[in-house]
Amino acid sequence: MPEQPTVLVVEDEPAQREVLSYNLEAEGFRVSRAENGEEALMLVDEAAPDIIVLDWMLPNVSGIEVCRQLKMRAETRGVPIIMLSARSEEVDRVRGLETGADDYVVKPYSVIELMARVRAQLRRTRPSTVGERLEFEDILLDSETHRVTRDGNVLKLGPTEFRLLTTFMEKPGRVWSREQLLDRVWGRDIYVDTRTVDVHIGRLRKALCQHGGGDPLRTVRGAGYALG
Repeated sequence: MPEQPTVLVVEDEPAQREVLSYNLEAEGFRVSRAENGEEALMLVDEAAPDIIVLDWMLPNVSGIEVCRQLKMRAETRGVPIIMLSARSEEVDRVRGLETGADDYVVKPYSVIELMARVRAQLRRTRPSTVGERLEFEDILLDSETHRVTRDGNVLKLGPTEFRLLTTFMEKPGRVWSREQLLDRVWGRDIYVDTRTVDVHIGRLRKALCQHGGGDPLRTVRGAGYALG
């Protein structure tokens, strides 16, 4: 089964926050909640979510400012943000999108449509979390069946190696540091030494080459690892 993506819901109205969270959890997402902009920025600093559903009108730090700050940071620029707002004028929609929001939904909104928009953004940025098949050269990864093949040969991968390969295949060519891989594959709630990453990278390399073929993983000295 693909891993559960994490959604951060930022909404100052308790009833709206709970309705959103309930429906997202019913769709299989893990949900964290923030009731204002400061709390949202703090939660993102602790552990970046896969996607953010962000209300425009928040006390103190507005949703627009939260969006602007997150899109300015290299480490959070790629996190999709769906902006929620009662402002329906075109100028407001344009302002939200120009600030960096990936989508803009006007209140009142259809919950079903919002869920579809969340999945659409995840399909773009984290395809494995919505059951998409990933391909890189002769490697095919099916996140729903947990099956990996290379040049038609089935590869035997442990669960950690599977998550590592998924991370690499979602963004081929990107260099991941050991710390970034720890956050993505093991999670921040679990203490794992960075040397453990090297051990599992070695196992993944062995698995990828078990039926022959070159090593598709690249070690970038002083930086980390990349696929391709």
